[in-house]
Amino acid sequence: MRASERLPFKDESDPIFSLPDSAEVGEWDTLLWQGWHSFERGEQPGWMRHSILQSWRRSQQRAIDPATFAYVSPPAAELAAILEHNAELILAARSIMENLLAYNPDGHINLTDAQGVTLHFCGADLTPVGSILREEVLGTNCTARCLIEQRLVYVLSGENWKLDLRKRHRQCAAAPVRDASGQLLGVLTLTATPDNFNAHTLGTVQAAAEAVGQQLMLRRLLAEQQSILETLNEGVIVCDRHGRIKTLNRYARQIFSGLDPSAGPIDVLLQPQGGSLLTMPFCNDRELQFMPDGVHPLSCLISLMPAPDGGRVLSLRENQRIRAITRRVMGVGASYTFEMIRGHAPRVLQAIQKARASSRSDSTVLLTGESGTGKELFAQAIHNASPRQQEAFIALNCGALPRDLVQSELFGYVDGAFTGSRRGGSAGKFELADGGTLFLDEIGEMPLEAQTSLLRVLQEGEVVRIGAAHPIKVNVRIIAATHCNLLDAVEKGAFRRDLYYRLNVISLEIPPLRERQEDIPGLVNTFIQALCTRLKRIAPQLSAEAMRCLQAWHWPGNVRELENLVERMVNLCEGLEIERHDLPEEMVQRNAPVASELTSLQENERQHVMQVVREQKGNLRQSAQLLGISRTALYNKLHQWQVDVAGLRRG
Repeated sequence: MRASERLPFKDESDPIFSLPDSAEVGEWDTLLWQGWHSFERGEQPGWMRHSILQSWRRSQQRAIDPATFAYVSPPAAELAAILEHNAELILAARSIMENLLAYNPDGHINLTDAQGVTLHFCGADLTPVGSILREEVLGTNCTARCLIEQRLVYVLSGENWKLDLRKRHRQCAAAPVRDASGQLLGVLTLTATPDNFNAHTLGTVQAAAEAVGQQLMLRRLLAEQQSILETLNEGVIVCDRHGRIKTLNRYARQIFSGLDPSAGPIDVLLQPQGGSLLTMPFCNDRELQFMPDGVHPLSCLISLMPAPDGGRVLSLRENQRIRAITRRVMGVGASYTFEMIRGHAPRVLQAIQKARASSRSDSTVLLTGESGTGKELFAQAIHNASPRQQEAFIALNCGALPRDLVQSELFGYVDGAFTGSRRGGSAGKFELADGGTLFLDEIGEMPLEAQTSLLRVLQEGEVVRIGAAHPIKVNVRIIAATHCNLLDAVEKGAFRRDLYYRLNVISLEIPPLRERQEDIPGLVNTFIQALCTRLKRIAPQLSAEAMRCLQAWHWPGNVRELENLVERMVNLCEGLEIERHDLPEEMVQRNAPVASELTSLQENERQHVMQVVREQKGNLRQSAQLLGISRTALYNKLHQWQVDVAGLRRG
């Protein structure tokens, strides 16, 4: 039976089709040449495949000359851009193409993009990189058919449009390469000699093209996962069951600078202080210290999870970074500066000058003064003028905490340190203030046991959490404040003498408001303007009589009392002037004398003070004791009255 009668040329989708074996190749080629000549005469040979005849017609309509042959390529710059764009596809396909070639040692395998441009080939040098294999350029060929029909196809040598391709006597099979969504990415084409080409070859090409798509999807998935790992705000380290590090991300490399994953198992490299990471129970948010260099401890918050192969996945964050985030969330910081401190009294100016000088160092500062004088304002100003101004400013009122909570607030605690402790432990104020300033208000109220721990921090620069075995290095500048006499507390045994001298490196006394009465008008106007700006109303003025009453008041609550009084007056004032009767009743009664009587009282005071000073021959310390006032208050009065103290002493 003749080959044409057996109708061998069936479509690839036909479940029963055959390809010529080595003995039939010549007969099939003859039959295909007969079909070609029939097509040239305008006939439609019935034994030819319908898809091939359609492609021949399109090639003929495009006036593609079958007798001339030359590969066409895009311009060099355009080709370079195409290759760069498809670099990932080429990388995914290269090894698969080489493996496929092992079964066709005399064959040729080429990869094209979705536009038919050859990206890569291996085996026989038949199709150069850059060759355009589209049907409108090269006529009927296997790659072109696959691009058009987007399915597995084959083309026998005699089915090609170009005569030179037929003369190669090679058979071709091509399969589409798709992405995860089924979009065509390119075509994988195998060209083989007839004795190495059969129905199984088509299945092999189909499997190889699908493998390229799967490999590309896997590479992109791995790249996506790696990208996610690299952008995580925590370190991730993956190790196998033997502790060998397989993966670590950018953050982990940053935490453990200079870490060489090939230098040993994870326990040897990181030196965890709480046991082996390979035997440690799986956990979430556990604090653990590492000593990768064997000297400097690195405190981290870790989570430990199992890996599919029996290894471990370690995620970790530096406690120092967690504390920085906590500080941002808490909004801790200093808002006051020296420019915001209002006052021109000599003692205030002297305190500001001394505070500015102290801001240039990291020495401990002890602020003394009555409640409400503005000790925290000075502390914030010192911090903002110091090199630590970009770091945290954390304030803790030692007198406002229960005695049994002072140490946990200051130094923190580990997980399970005491009943009621937070799971996972908690950082203390020293750790939160690391790199910045810690303001300890009412330091005189601190319990003795906490004073001992504080002294260790000041001397050693390290904190030991309650229940912890290892210290944590901290770099904190201490500013302490008190309204009581710490020396008296030392004599009574209520305050450690060594801690007092450790705190009292730079001492600043903030004067009470009654000793800086000349600053009251400026303070009042500042408070009124700030409050009225916030309330969006016109600022009222103080009458002269009301201002005299304020200046004559003894201000037991100091500046804080004045600020609260101004807020009360502004809220209750219905006009644009605050009168004497708008003041509190006790303040009005105390200042009942009229101006002439007040002047007389002031003159009597001046005469009495001058008499005592003269009797003591200008000795201000003895004079102040006899008058029952402080030496500073006496000095201010004499300065206000323009008295020549040196002349009194000489006289």
